[in-house]
Amino acid sequence: MALILSHPGTARILAYPDRVDRIFVARLAGLAVFDPAGDQIGRIRDVVVSLRGPLLPRVHGFVVEVQPRRRVFLPITRITSIEARALIFTGKLNLRRFECRDAETLAIGEMLDRVVDYKGEHVTVQDLAMEQPRPSEWLITKVAVRRGTRRRGETLIVDWDEVSGFGGIQKDQGAANLLAVFETLRPADMANMLHELPGKRMAEVAAALDDDRLADVLEELPERDQVLVLSRLNRERAADVLEEMSPDDAADLLQELPAEQAEGLLRLMVPEEAAPVRRLLTYGEYTAGGMMTTEPVILPPTSTVAEALAHIRQQERPPAIAAQVYVTRPPGETPTGRFLGVAHFQRLLREPPSTLLGSVIDITVDPIRPELTVHEVAQYLATYNLVAIPVVDELGRLLGAVTVDDVLDHMLPEDWRERP
Repeated sequence: MALILSHPGTARILAYPDRVDRIFVARLAGLAVFDPAGDQIGRIRDVVVSLRGPLLPRVHGFVVEVQPRRRVFLPITRITSIEARALIFTGKLNLRRFECRDAETLAIGEMLDRVVDYKGEHVTVQDLAMEQPRPSEWLITKVAVRRGTRRRGETLIVDWDEVSGFGGIQKDQGAANLLAVFETLRPADMANMLHELPGKRMAEVAAALDDDRLADVLEELPERDQVLVLSRLNRERAADVLEEMSPDDAADLLQELPAEQAEGLLRLMVPEEAAPVRRLLTYGEYTAGGMMTTEPVILPPTSTVAEALAHIRQQERPPAIAAQVYVTRPPGETPTGRFLGVAHFQRLLREPPSTLLGSVIDITVDPIRPELTVHEVAQYLATYNLVAIPVVDELGRLLGAVTVDDVLDHMLPEDWRERP
């Protein structure tokens, strides 16, 4: 019998006379991993194999992501069962951060989308199949390849020894099949996956993302990875991605670039998108002005509770931003007219939909000035149990808002995204 996983959580069993189990590795991505007690400890993110020349590649084990966003190695010899909805292992899991050895390759992250030779023609790798010839041993035996283009192509399942070209470095490797495997990942998880790839492969996969998806992922990457990815894009594409990022994250990234390069990208951005980024760059990185977002939810006092709830209900709003509405005089974009107060989400839920915002604002939350340090902002948020706080200038105009996640980003060690 052969177990073929068509998607994490589903499976179909196909009968093959005198055949060992066969599993297509891309279908394992996201599969839940359980310990012997039945507790879920993480999910599979990749399969670790070793290429052995003419011999079939040996599967060493799995890269498993456990909380908090840590990738560890699970040896194949510890696996007791691979089922439709779960992988079960025995023994204890070593929580040391996974590092790929020189002789190892990530089957999903590095081998999918590779162009190889099959009977004299170039084909693209879509998947790899592993089989178990004997207990505790799994080998890569089959390769799913596509002839021609994605629209006008033919998919074949061929033997491993019928293809060549997995060794060495490929100049321009695609990423379509890899992205299909991880399309449902949250930006932070996608960033974690990219961070574990070699620099060249990371840049290739990142470049294949849509602008808005890449912007979300870039915001979650360590600074050196952000710079690497952005530097591999052409200047026009890089400017487009910066426009999709939140202004505060775009400003943080530009601060990591040489001044001339940063200014060149700002000039390529749409002026309306570049303006708030330029304003943020005038403040110190560890001040309220340097941390704040310039795009909180802003409405006039004549708006209704129903209108306010419609704005914070939008899916793309981060929770800390959606927790409150900032009420100001026109204009309604930062820097706004005079700041009047804050309408908290909980208060909005208790009021009739037709109630005007001007009658439900909280005037006890004193706004802060952009010069406050990150530690002073943190003390203010902690003292009053707030998740966000308005920032105003000397004229009382709203400049933006600092959220608790902004403060955490700046108070944690610079390499916190890379630490095991």
